[in-house]
Order: sequence, then structure tokens, then C-alpha cells
Amino acid sequence: MLRFARRVVEQQTARQLALIDRWIADEERRERERRQGEDRRPPEPEWLIQYGLNRSNIDAVHTGSCWAAAKSGRYRPATRQQALDALRRQVPACPHCRPDTALGILD
Repeated sequence: MLRFARRVVEQQTARQLALIDRWIADEERRERERRQGEDRRPPEPEWLIQYGLNRSNIDAVHTGSCWAAAKSGRYRPATRQQALDALRRQVPACPHCRPDTALGILD
């Protein structure tokens, strides 16, 4: 009986180890995919232009990391020149990230 009990425990242990090995492999695969996704993500834009609800009016100019633009969800990436042109056309600068100061435009 003891030999039978030993074989049962040995089989159950082997099965549990195989299960744990699969879990480890799955977690390593997920981590590898997450890192690849981060590596392939496009770089954050330096400047953002926030549009109005109808997408034709420009509401504000932001820096690329501004939380207020991200919160609105109505922005598009812009080049430095586009941000400068918008500020020169009297589009308001975001009061939180101050892109006019970062671009060197003084009121």
C-alpha cells in the first residue's frame, strides 16, 4: 500500500509541477509581449493641438505630456512649427503646461 501511495503522490507532484511550469511560461510570454509593445509604441509628440467639438476650431495648444489635453481627448499631435503658428494666431496656450513659455513666446 505504501508503494502505491508513493506512486500516487509522485504522479500528482509531476502533474502540479507541469501546471506550474505552464503558468511560468505564460507569464514570461505576457511580459515579453508587454515589453515588445512598449518598445514599438511611437514616441510621445512634443506638442498637441486641442480641437473643439466640431474638429474645425482650435481650442488650445499643449505640450506633449499635458494631462489636460489627454483628459479632453480632442487633440492631435503637432509639430513645433504648427504649435508656434497656432499661438501666433492667438490660439490660447494651456494654463497648466504653458507651451508658450516652452516655445519661447512671451505675452
